[in-house]
Amino acid sequence: MTNQPNLPVVPENAALLDTVVTKHGMFSPSAGGDTSGFGGLVERFELAPAAMKPFGGWFDDVSDAIVKAAAAKGLPTESVFERVSIDRGEITFFVSPQNLRTVMQVLRDEPSLRFEMCMGVNGVHYPFETGRELHAVYPMQSVTHNRRVRVEVAVSDDNPHIPSIVDIYPGNNWHERETWDFFGIVFDGHPGLTRIEMPDDWPGHPQRKDYPLGGIDIEYKGATVPAPDKRRSYS
Repeated sequence: MTNQPNLPVVPENAALLDTVVTKHGMFSPSAGGDTSGFGGLVERFELAPAAMKPFGGWFDDVSDAIVKAAAAKGLPTESVFERVSIDRGEITFFVSPQNLRTVMQVLRDEPSLRFEMCMGVNGVHYPFETGRELHAVYPMQSVTHNRRVRVEVAVSDDNPHIPSIVDIYPGNNWHERETWDFFGIVFDGHPGLTRIEMPDDWPGHPQRKDYPLGGIDIEYKGATVPAPDKRRSYS
């Protein structure tokens, strides 16, 4: 086995990126100023658009196998994926919350797929993506076939519910708790969805982009570091 997956040749249309929003400052604060010293930073934020088949190489084999196996479990073929994107030689399958568990079961158990490892779940907050502000991203690893893919689920701020997959991939237990703790995504069916990093009574979810930059003073070796909302603003 090699250290890196055997990446396919990706078609040109999958390399194009859509500019979604322009980011100002390090954290794009909406209140209180930018205390990072990078208030003048301006950069484009880009998301990969939907890719069209053929995807290239084993990407087509994997996507076809997922659709076929999920259809055998009752999912309509055309609705297994919301969309597929390819960027920087990596493929991401976007699925709806109601299809997530079926797709994950297929990825784990289908012999032609055998993604034995889910490497956790990462939360992402896109405030500008109305109705799909919160994303849960699952990096998947097939040891058998030496392949890596991502599965991504998007939900709204108003209904941030995604089914837990802890019974399918038990190693996701703490990862789901952390994503709930920092982003507020509720993993329905989790055996104990409680905070894992922040205190139990902590208000809000501090890695969301709309979370205020305020905080508490930190003491370090006799010195006190002021909370972000008390520091000088460089904007």
